[in-house]
Amino acid sequence: MKSLVILGSGPAGLTAAVYAARAGLAPLVLDGPNPGGPLITTPLIENIPGFPDGIAGFDFIQLLRRQAEKFGTRFHSVQVENLAPRPGGGADLRLGDGATMAADAIIIATGAGHRRLDLPGETELSGHGISYCATCDGAFHRGQHIAVVGGGDTAMEEALFLARFASQVTIIHRRDAFRATRILAQRALDNPKIAVRWNSVVTGLVDPAQGKLTALKLRDVKSDKESRLEVGALFVAIGLVPATKPYAGVLELDANGYLLTDGVRTKLPGVFVAGDVADALYRQAVTAAGSGCQAAIEAMHYLESLGA
Repeated sequence: MKSLVILGSGPAGLTAAVYAARAGLAPLVLDGPNPGGPLITTPLIENIPGFPDGIAGFDFIQLLRRQAEKFGTRFHSVQVENLAPRPGGGADLRLGDGATMAADAIIIATGAGHRRLDLPGETELSGHGISYCATCDGAFHRGQHIAVVGGGDTAMEEALFLARFASQVTIIHRRDAFRATRILAQRALDNPKIAVRWNSVVTGLVDPAQGKLTALKLRDVKSDKESRLEVGALFVAIGLVPATKPYAGVLELDANGYLLTDGVRTKLPGVFVAGDVADALYRQAVTAAGSGCQAAIEAMHYLESLGA
């Protein structure tokens, strides 16, 4: 039997595993350093079809994993260091434990991680006042004063969405003008529930020891003056970091580091892509799962063409 290896175990990778396993391919999923991806830290997801009462991100990933295992998916917790194309298609993988692995077909579903502020307490408060996805968590902070860090399109979209729930939204931006497109920036500036702290950066979180976020410490980058902003939540929208380092120089990347694809295909025979590692636009669990399905079907057809 020809081998199929899936890199990543978020919604894209696990959905691909379900489809491939049901087709009898016995795929091997390499978990990587963050099994389940960023979704696993979300306390409650309410926008996944089929869960009218919502479901915790951890529980959702575990259900997907159990489903994949039920049909014969195998798992191995190891990180891929790099990928080398094989002349006949597929690729050789060098793993973090020093081993190498050959695969006739590969689905890259390593996702993208939210760019973080890297402040003390950020990890502890993730899901407890700090979030990286307004559509995922905004409704949990109804009636609160919410802060958004960032100045691009994503930050404007997050702020506008959060204004539906919040008593007030404050955008914190390190410059004196937004980088966002003019129409989105103007919508945010025109919204009566949205205020802006220009030329400001977050320097501290108050108070991780309480298990919840109660305020932010800010610094004006021009005057160096420090201040405090009382908030109930902070949404960080300073970009994403696609997990594409092992493929740099082998596969094509766009200016922001996302994999460039033709649908779910790459330029390399037998190498397919699914989920947020190639999606800078939607970044939703359901769209990732959909592309995982597509990548698995394409991989099946490819392996069939080899006589699998």
